[in-house]
Amino acid sequence: MDKQKIKINEWPRHGIQALWALLTNSHLAGFFSGKIYRGNLKKVCVPGLNCYSCPGAVGACPIGAIQAVVGSWNFKFAYYVIGFLIFIGAIIGRVVCGFLCPFGLIQDLLHKIPFPKKIRTFYGDKLLRKLKYVIFLVFVILLPLVVVDIMGQGAPYFCKLICPAGTLEGGIPLVLLNKTLRSTVGWLYVWKNVILIITILLSILIYRPFCKYICPLGAFYSVFNPVSIFRYQVDKEKCVHCGKCAAACQMQVNPVENANDLECIRCGRCKKACPTGAISCGAKGRIQS
Repeated sequence: MDKQKIKINEWPRHGIQALWALLTNSHLAGFFSGKIYRGNLKKVCVPGLNCYSCPGAVGACPIGAIQAVVGSWNFKFAYYVIGFLIFIGAIIGRVVCGFLCPFGLIQDLLHKIPFPKKIRTFYGDKLLRKLKYVIFLVFVILLPLVVVDIMGQGAPYFCKLICPAGTLEGGIPLVLLNKTLRSTVGWLYVWKNVILIITILLSILIYRPFCKYICPLGAFYSVFNPVSIFRYQVDKEKCVHCGKCAAACQMQVNPVENANDLECIRCGRCKKACPTGAISCGAKGRIQS
């Protein structure tokens, strides 16, 4: 089957992504003043990866919050952050990745840029996808847990050394809007921008490379896909094994083999591609076609 002939209208989903990105970055004055919002809403985590330092951000990034408090289990906020992520994961799994992550939307749109040959998969792709779990364990948990300040708080190593979303949403706008910050730019800022540029270029060629190989938040939510309340299901009696669902999936998941694969971001492409309506989704016991 020619995979190029599979056309899925994803603009309704992109509309939801864009609306959510606007809501979570609705402090528009920050984009003019160059100042970060520090009101009470900043104490609340948003479900997706959205940089705390973004001038428009009205909530806290859960990954940044974990790094800040993981070494301080005596602080109630630490339990709140972990509990919040577990709650979201247990309810909807990686629906967050497909609908509620601003950086996911950016990668989606970048991949729509025409290019002669897109890379669907490559040798070592499956092994490389394990990297995001290593990054979560090392940069989000172990380093902040072991290396803490006198207050017992860990440093955000993932945010400082890796996160391209933070560079795009927070680093670049703040440096452009603050003259004093421009004078302090050093090798670390250059390094982060190199990572961002590589991520942007790869996103044109490969669908969501950051989500597949790097994102620690996606790694965390992925483990809940098989057990979350919201889930996908394939009706074996309706399925004609045409392969259209697997061909439509840009995360290279085969719903017939595992409808709730760890890599599934629950974007709904497979459901739309199925000619017999064999794929359904919803809460356990109330799954609808």
